[in-house]
This record gives sequence, structure tokens and C-alpha cells, in this order.
Amino acid sequence: MANVVEEPKTQIPTAPARTASTGAPSGPSSPTAAPRSSTRVRVVMLLVLMAAIAAGVAAYLHFKDRVSTDDATVDGHVTAIAPKISGNVVEVAVLDNQPVKAGDVLVRIDPRDYQAKVDLAKAAVLEAESRLRSAQVMVPMTNETTQSGTSAAGAQLADAQAGLAQAQVDYEKASGAGLAYAQANVRSKQASNERAQADVARMKTLVDKAEISQQQYDAYVAAARVADAELHAAEEQVASAQKEAAARKAALDAAQSRVSQARAMLENSVANRKQVAVRTADEGTASAALEAAKANLEAAQLQLSYTTIVAPIDGVVTRKSVEVGQIVAPGQGLMTIIPLQDVWVTANFKETQLANVHPGQPAEIDVDMYGRSVKGHVDSIAGATGSRLSLLPPENATGNFVKVVQRIPVKILVDQKDALILRPGMNVDVIIFTR
Repeated sequence: MANVVEEPKTQIPTAPARTASTGAPSGPSSPTAAPRSSTRVRVVMLLVLMAAIAAGVAAYLHFKDRVSTDDATVDGHVTAIAPKISGNVVEVAVLDNQPVKAGDVLVRIDPRDYQAKVDLAKAAVLEAESRLRSAQVMVPMTNETTQSGTSAAGAQLADAQAGLAQAQVDYEKASGAGLAYAQANVRSKQASNERAQADVARMKTLVDKAEISQQQYDAYVAAARVADAELHAAEEQVASAQKEAAARKAALDAAQSRVSQARAMLENSVANRKQVAVRTADEGTASAALEAAKANLEAAQLQLSYTTIVAPIDGVVTRKSVEVGQIVAPGQGLMTIIPLQDVWVTANFKETQLANVHPGQPAEIDVDMYGRSVKGHVDSIAGATGSRLSLLPPENATGNFVKVVQRIPVKILVDQKDALILRPGMNVDVIIFTR
């Protein structure tokens, strides 16, 4: 251990104290000097103590209803600009750090390929519209055609059925009472003829014996001839009635054939009515095809609109990395837009400071860049600590070896947005007034 050399102390002579009345020096044995000196010391010490107490009370009153932190930064929306399509950049309309408004053109991509797709989609829409109009015309035309055919077939069937009924009546009449009457008439004429022939035979014997006159005999012969002629006439009527019955039977068969044909035509017309449903389905298919073509056109037009990239918000262009002639891909970062008028402060307070902090409380934000303060208020308090939301949260399953006070992010909105320009990432100090 090094030796310490002490310097010799020098005695400073003191002037003798003087009395208050005579001004003569007083020695150490003066009876009133010591009490007065100790009184002044006690008064000074009392004043210092009272000043310290007042300062402590003032400091306590000043700091008891506020919490502060210097672990705070300015945050804001960072909007990344990226293309939705691929292509060759033909124009870059902005510079780095340039202010832009929402809707301003930022980048243009070569639109020719996408314009060709739009033209093809338009042609497909026109074709689909033409098919739909054709299908719409076919539906009423098929409906009217099949309906008129069904009506005609139904009327023809009704006529055929009426003709069949009349033919049936005529056949029954010709093959029934008329034929029976003619046959009965033949039998009657045959009986009359046989009687007349028998009379002639008997009269022949009598005329040969001259028992009757020749004139009487001739009368019997004439009557026999008349009876024979009437028999032949009755037989002809039977033959004619049979032929009429056969003709009526043929007419009946023809009427039945016409009814069958008309019924078949009606069934065919009814079957053709199903073509209306087919044409209606074709119309629906054509309508769906038109909607699909329109959707493809809208998609192609949307892809074409993506060739012009515009600013989605007001802000300042930052970190521009795109140049003319560059081939970009969907999702590739081109630049970033930061809205400087929509920023806030994220202040990380200790968990022990937030017992009395709640949304709506006023706050003061001290900006390091300007050396000035702006007003704000508490917007919200995060639901977890910053370490819990980090990429590698702590694992406390085995307990805390060293208990570390955690920090919880508090979002503070700036009330005086036009007072100072705050940029995300700037360091600030925050004071929250809890009462």
C-alpha cells in the first residue's frame, strides 16, 4: 500500500472579536459570543430544512400525478407499394422523398399485353351476346310452332274421331237393319214366287183339261213372272245391301286409321313441346356464357388497370427501388409511402407505472429533434408486454431467476398534428398526466 504524505497544517491567526458596544476585541472568554453564534446557526439550519421540506413537497406534488418515459418512438403507417401483375416498367413518375397525393400516378407498366387480352374478352362478350339473342328468338318460335302443331293435331284427331263415330253408325246401319230388311224381303219374295210357280203348275193341268180358260192361265203365268222378277229384285237389294255394308266397313276401317294417325300426330306434337324446355335451357346456357364472358372482360380490364400504379394515400415516397426498363413481378417492393399526418407515439412504460393510466388521459410529447413539446392523449394500452410479443418470447416455465420489470407499449395520439412534423422512428419523451 502506498504511503500517504501529509502536508503540515498552517495556523491562521484570527482577529480578536470585538464587543458590540465598545468595539474592543473580545477574547474567547466573552460570555455572549457563543450563544448568539449558535442561534444563528440553528436559524440557518432551520431555514434550510424548511426549504428542503418545501422543495420535497413541491417535487412530490409535481410528480405524483404523472408518469414519464424516454423509451418512446414515433410510429406511423408504412404503406408498401408493389405491383399486382408482372411486366416491363415504362415510366416512374415520382422521386425518392417526394410528397404525393392519393391517386397520383407512381409507376406505369407496359399495358400492351393486357390490352390485347381486353380486346379478346370484348370479342367473346359480343359472341356470347349474339348466341343469347339467337337462343331468345328460338324459345318463342319453338313454343308457337309446337303449340300450333299440337292444336292442329288435336283438331285433326277430333275430326277423325267424329268421322269414325259417323262411319260406325253408318256401318251398323248398313250391316244391321237395312241388310236384315233386304234379306227378309228376299225371303218374302221367294215365298211369293214359289206360290206363284205352284199356281202356274196347277193351272197348267187345269188349262190342259180346259177346266179354266187360257186367259185365266195367262194371268197366273204373268203373276208368276212378276213374283220371279220381284224375287230377283229382292235378291239384288240384298246384294246391294251387302255391298253397302262392306263399303261402310271399309269406311269405318279408314276412319279408324285416320284416328290412329291423328292420335300419333298429336303425340308427336306433344313430344315436340318438350323442345320448348330444351330451347329455354339453351337460353339459360347462353345467358350464363354471356355472364362468364363479361366476368372475363372485367377481369381483363382489372388486370389492365393494374398497369398504372397510383398512390393509395397521401404521404411521402420513401425507399424507391424501381427504375424504367425494370421487369417487375407481382408483390415485388417498389417503394414505400408514409403518411406524415397520420402518426402516433408508442411509449414503453414500466408495468409499475401503469396502475393509474387509462385511455383519454392527456400527455405531453417532448420531441428530441425539435427540442419542443406537443400535446397528445392516451389512445390505448397494449394487451401484452413487448417481450411477450417479440420474435423469441421468454420461457418462464421454470420461474424467474432474476425478476425483470417488463414494459408495456402505450399508444398515444398527437393532438397538435400541424405543430411539428413527426416521422416514424423518431425518439421522443412522453409524460402522461394521470389526474
